[in-house]
Amino acid sequence: MTQLDVLYRYGVPPTEASALAVARVREVYGVRRIEFDEAAKTIRVEYDATRLNEPMIHELLRRAGLDLIERVVLAAPPAPVPTPAPAAS
Repeated sequence: MTQLDVLYRYGVPPTEASALAVARVREVYGVRRIEFDEAAKTIRVEYDATRLNEPMIHELLRRAGLDLIERVVLAAPPAPVPTPAPAAS
Protein backbone atom coordinates (compact mmCIF):
# COMPACT_ATOMS: atom_id res chain seq x y z
CA MET A 1 0.00 0.00 0.00
CA THR A 2 1.38 3.39 -1.04
CA GLN A 3 -0.17 6.32 0.76
CA LEU A 4 -0.15 9.78 -0.78
CA ASP A 5 -1.67 13.12 0.13
CA VAL A 6 -3.08 15.71 -2.22
CA LEU A 7 -4.07 19.23 -1.18
CA TYR A 8 -6.51 21.46 -3.05
CA ARG A 9 -7.55 25.06 -2.53
CA TYR A 10 -11.25 25.75 -3.01
CA GLY A 11 -13.08 28.99 -3.72
CA VAL A 12 -16.65 28.95 -2.47
CA PRO A 13 -17.08 27.20 0.90
CA PRO A 14 -18.94 23.90 0.56
CA THR A 15 -22.69 23.90 1.02
CA GLU A 16 -24.31 21.43 3.34
CA ALA A 17 -25.18 19.20 0.38
CA SER A 18 -21.63 19.24 -0.98
CA ALA A 19 -20.19 18.63 2.52
CA LEU A 20 -22.37 15.53 2.80
CA ALA A 21 -21.27 14.42 -0.67
CA VAL A 22 -17.62 14.86 0.32
CA ALA A 23 -18.30 12.73 3.41
CA ARG A 24 -19.51 9.99 1.06
CA VAL A 25 -16.25 10.25 -0.91
CA ARG A 26 -14.60 8.92 2.27
CA GLU A 27 -16.45 5.65 1.62
CA VAL A 28 -14.64 5.14 -1.71
CA TYR A 29 -12.24 2.22 -1.41
CA GLY A 30 -8.73 3.68 -1.24
CA VAL A 31 -9.61 7.05 0.31
CA ARG A 32 -8.08 7.03 3.79
CA ARG A 33 -8.76 10.48 5.22
CA ILE A 34 -10.27 13.83 4.26
CA GLU A 35 -9.46 17.02 6.17
CA PHE A 36 -10.91 20.51 5.65
CA ASP A 37 -9.06 23.65 6.70
CA GLU A 38 -11.71 26.36 6.56
CA ALA A 39 -9.29 29.17 7.44
CA ALA A 40 -6.93 28.30 4.55
CA LYS A 41 -9.81 27.15 2.30
CA THR A 42 -8.09 23.85 1.59
CA ILE A 43 -9.02 20.19 1.57
CA ARG A 44 -6.44 17.45 2.04
CA VAL A 45 -7.10 13.88 0.94
CA GLU A 46 -4.96 10.94 1.95
CA TYR A 47 -5.38 8.00 -0.41
CA ASP A 48 -3.94 4.65 -1.39
CA ALA A 49 -2.03 5.17 -4.65
CA THR A 50 -2.30 1.49 -5.54
CA ARG A 51 -6.08 1.95 -5.80
CA LEU A 52 -6.55 5.59 -6.90
CA ASN A 53 -4.60 8.39 -8.52
CA GLU A 54 -4.71 12.18 -8.21
CA PRO A 55 -7.01 12.81 -11.22
CA MET A 56 -9.52 10.35 -9.72
CA ILE A 57 -9.48 12.19 -6.38
CA HIS A 58 -9.92 15.50 -8.20
CA GLU A 59 -12.92 14.16 -10.10
CA LEU A 60 -14.52 12.70 -6.96
CA LEU A 61 -14.28 16.07 -5.21
CA ARG A 62 -15.59 17.98 -8.24
CA ARG A 63 -18.55 15.61 -8.53
CA ALA A 64 -19.23 16.16 -4.84
CA GLY A 65 -19.73 19.84 -5.64
CA LEU A 66 -16.50 21.42 -4.40
CA ASP A 67 -15.29 24.54 -6.18
CA LEU A 68 -11.66 23.44 -6.61
CA ILE A 69 -9.40 26.25 -7.73
CA GLU A 70 -5.94 24.71 -7.70
CA ARG A 71 -3.80 21.87 -6.46
CA VAL A 72 -1.35 23.00 -3.81
CA VAL A 73 2.16 21.58 -4.07
CA LEU A 74 3.01 19.89 -0.77
CA ALA A 75 6.76 19.61 -1.37
CA ALA A 76 8.99 21.55 -3.66
CA PRO A 77 10.95 19.54 -6.22
CA PRO A 78 14.61 19.09 -5.35
CA ALA A 79 16.99 21.75 -6.58
CA PRO A 80 19.12 20.71 -9.55
CA VAL A 81 22.65 19.67 -8.69
CA PRO A 82 25.11 22.17 -10.16
CA THR A 83 27.63 20.71 -12.54
CA PRO A 84 31.24 21.44 -11.59
CA ALA A 85 33.15 23.80 -13.85
CA PRO A 86 35.86 22.16 -15.96
CA ALA A 87 39.31 22.38 -14.39
CA ALA A 88 41.70 24.82 -16.01
CA SER A 89 44.93 23.29 -17.30
